[in-house]
Amino acid sequence: MAELDIALIGAGGIARTHLPAWAALGARVRVYAPDPHTATLAHEFGATTADSLHDAISGADAVDICTPTDTHHDIALTAIAAGAHVLCEKPLALGAAHAEEMADAADAAGVRLYPGHVVRYFPAYARLRAAVAGGELGRVAVARFTRTGRYPTWSRWFADPVRSGGILVDQMIHDLDIARWLFGEVVRVHAYQRGHFTAPAPAAAVATGGAVLTHEGGVISQVVGVWAPPATRFRTTFHVAGTGGTVRYDSLAAPGLRVTGTVAEEDGIPAGDFGESPYLTQIREFAEAFAGGPAPRVSARDGVAAVRIAEAAA
Repeated sequence: MAELDIALIGAGGIARTHLPAWAALGARVRVYAPDPHTATLAHEFGATTADSLHDAISGADAVDICTPTDTHHDIALTAIAAGAHVLCEKPLALGAAHAEEMADAADAAGVRLYPGHVVRYFPAYARLRAAVAGGELGRVAVARFTRTGRYPTWSRWFADPVRSGGILVDQMIHDLDIARWLFGEVVRVHAYQRGHFTAPAPAAAVATGGAVLTHEGGVISQVVGVWAPPATRFRTTFHVAGTGGTVRYDSLAAPGLRVTGTVAEEDGIPAGDFGESPYLTQIREFAEAFAGGPAPRVSARDGVAAVRIAEAAA
């Protein structure tokens, strides 16, 4: 694979998972973020820094956007206008109109845009996809997905729905995307949310959301998200039932796929014994596509569709 020139925009928690992946793939990376930790992050992984967004993007093969959600649209359009491919952290945008504008702009410019829906790359979810697609569960009837982690108080923008969209758009979009990936387009959404949804969030803030999705093929799926008190262990589960059987998964009950969390700052990034990091697997697929290889397992239109479902839920 050809060596890629990457502009990484952002220096927060998710940038700290993307940068090691780019470094492992041998990419040349320059980091831009108005953050005092940018230089330290770049130095740790052999990257350089840029003094402005323009300087970072100029000449880049691809731009990796790891910034708050309300900034994704403008940064992506700037990168696309410069002729760069784009990896944009989930969700692509706060609303479907902006997400679709980003996807349309990439198509018109002949560059690739991919959303960071990394859960598709976690082994348990990839195995579930294979089971459903392969007919191992027969005709699926119902499914339930849950995702629980501490309230992301380490960055105040998460608690501001104008910036993050709140739990329905920011956190639950992972499993909304998985449900659509497995069971097809969503034709009806019923949703609720409760808890703290204003910034800044206090240390003991909690929030929860739920969405019941009706898929065009008749499957009913439920997605539940929780932003919980400090010291809550990160946990994901799913339960899928069909005419041929059921499959259950609990990240805290599967030693080979155990997902753990701590109370450290910028917690919330799943970690565990996955073999290869799902973030590396994801970015390798994107890098190969940027270099002219096959399309990865998630597309810009998948990202748009996930935002549309989350927006409907909100």
